Amino acid sequence: MEFKHYSVMLRETIDALAVKSDGIYVDGTMGGAGHSRQIASRLSGRGRLICIDQDADAIAAGKEKLKDFSDRVTIVRSNYERMRQILEELGIASVNGILLDLGVSSYQLDTPERGFSYMDEGALLDMRMDCRNPRTARDIVNEYSERELFRMIRNYGEDRFAKNIAKNIVLARQEKTIETVGELNEVIRRSVPRKIQVTGGHPAKRTYQAIRIELNRELDVLRDHIDEMIDLLADGGRFAVISFHSLEDRIVKNAFQTAEDPCICPPEFPVCVCGRKSKGRVITRKPILPGKEELAENHRSRSAKLRVFERRVVREEE
Repeated sequence: MEFKHYSVMLRETIDALAVKSDGIYVDGTMGGAGHSRQIASRLSGRGRLICIDQDADAIAAGKEKLKDFSDRVTIVRSNYERMRQILEELGIASVNGILLDLGVSSYQLDTPERGFSYMDEGALLDMRMDCRNPRTARDIVNEYSERELFRMIRNYGEDRFAKNIAKNIVLARQEKTIETVGELNEVIRRSVPRKIQVTGGHPAKRTYQAIRIELNRELDVLRDHIDEMIDLLADGGRFAVISFHSLEDRIVKNAFQTAEDPCICPPEFPVCVCGRKSKGRVITRKPILPGKEELAENHRSRSAKLRVFERRVVREEE
C-alpha cells in the first residue's frame, strides 16, 4: 500500500517556520514527507534538513519523495526523543527550525494490518508506530491489570466509562485472549450505554487513542523532550508543533508559555530574583486552526492545532 498522508495545515506550518534558504531544519515526525518536501524545496545547497521517523514505511516513502533533494536531506529512522543525539552525531549544534506533526498518520490508520483503527474489525490489535517494538496493543489489553487499564483509558482517552471498559476487558479475557479489533470493540460496546453510542460517535474511539498513546509513549516523549528541543534552536529559530487532541496541546501550550516567562518569583516581588531567563516568545497566542477549505478536504484535520515558538538567545549584557 502506498504511504499516503495528508499534511495538515501545510501552508500555515511552512509560513510559520519562516524557512531560510541556508538554514538547518528538523522534521521530527516525517510521516508522508509532505512538510519535509516543502521545507527542502526552499533550501539552497547550503541548507540542510534532517528528517526523523520511527516507522519503516514512512522512511521508505520519505526516501522516495525526497530523492530530488538528497544533497540537502538526511533521513534517520528513530524517535524524535533522540533529536539531540542525532544532531550531535551529525555535528550540528543548533538549528533554525523544528517541526513536530504529532499523532497517527493517515497511512497508519488506513492500513488494516497496522491495527490502529477501530473500523477494521478483522485486524489484529497492534498500533506500533515502530514495529521493532516487541510489545503491541494486544499485550496491553491482555496483560494490564484492571487498575492499569482504568488509569490509561481515563487519563489518555478521557473516557467517562473507563471503569466499565477496564472491568469488562478483564472479564472478557478470562474467557478468551482479546486479539482483534472486533473483539475489543464488542467489549467496549457492552461497556457504554446504548444512548451514548447513538449520539456520541464510535464508542471505541477514546479507548483506542488511550492504548496507542500508552504503547508508543507519545505524551511522555513530548513532555520529557519539548524543553530540550527549544534549547536546540538558534537565535530566531522557530518551533512549530501540530497537535490533535487536548492532552498534546496542553503540554505544548504550557511548555511554550513557561519558556517565554519562566519566572517563579512571587507576584508581590518588585523584581525577579529567581534568575530564570526567557528563551523567546510565543508566536501563536491562540493556536492556528485549519481553514474551511482544508476541513472540507480532510475531515481528520478538524481537531488539529498549530502552535509556534520563536527562540531568542539572551546575551549576558542584556
